[in-house]
Amino acid sequence: MNDLADFHHLLTDLFPQPKTVEDWDQYRLSQEQIAFFNENGYLSDIKLLDQDQIDALKKALDEVMDPTHPQHHLFHEFHSNESGDPNKVLFHSLGHWRIAEAFHDVIWNPAFRMAASQLLGDRSVRFWHDQLFCKPAHHGGNVAWHQDYSYWTRTVEMQHLTCWCGLDDATEENGCLQYVPGSHCWGLLEKPALAGDMNGLMAMMSEEQKANFKPVAIPLKAGHAAFHHPLLVHGSFANDSGHSRKAFVLNVFADGTISDSDEPLLKGVPVIPKGEKMEGKFFPLIFEKELESGKVEKW
Repeated sequence: MNDLADFHHLLTDLFPQPKTVEDWDQYRLSQEQIAFFNENGYLSDIKLLDQDQIDALKKALDEVMDPTHPQHHLFHEFHSNESGDPNKVLFHSLGHWRIAEAFHDVIWNPAFRMAASQLLGDRSVRFWHDQLFCKPAHHGGNVAWHQDYSYWTRTVEMQHLTCWCGLDDATEENGCLQYVPGSHCWGLLEKPALAGDMNGLMAMMSEEQKANFKPVAIPLKAGHAAFHHPLLVHGSFANDSGHSRKAFVLNVFADGTISDSDEPLLKGVPVIPKGEKMEGKFFPLIFEKELESGKVEKW
């Protein structure tokens, strides 16, 4: 069976591609949205998926969550319950784009790619890695307050972006994202255990940061996404509701990011020596911009 990371093009017809520059206009963020992102460190309620796409991704999710899947070895990480507490389950994985066509092709979703390029400063964009986060009804675990880049310091410079997209409606009751607006300006903090003590990060904050720690809930309808800065403090509370909370995450960085480690950047990925550009099979270029100002060259 194929490793889908070998294919840097669409494998299905789930995500039709625009043909002209004008076709892309429907996906462009406004200057007001970009300004909000720059000030607050996040932008939410961006529609990425229609119902058919949601259904296809949920079907694929149910398949890849099975630890007996024949391509299970292609995951970079797979945690049936990262929390370790059977009463607070947090399914978390990395690498499912290598296994399921729907998750492979969502990386080339034009709505996602256009927004990612704009929020990275109209840059060319490379894929970093994907994630699944699933909280079952009644006993779904939390994701501790953290900054994504605290886990990614093996790459430089910091020019990364995260996109979180729900496959179920995400509500405060079932553990939606919580963002701390403006915290992307706090600098890099130490990394906590991702599924550990919700407030583990608090011990690493200054008194000023604690005074400005004012989270806001980010409820989202299924198929809608939130984008956030790599230093934005965020997390999510446990799911004690009667509804599951399934979501996938796409992490990207601006083209030109380099390795800052002589160790594997992800399990199963060949070493990219420190100082060399992040590229190749596992880090495909998904959106390319011309050097000429603002003109799209290639999709």
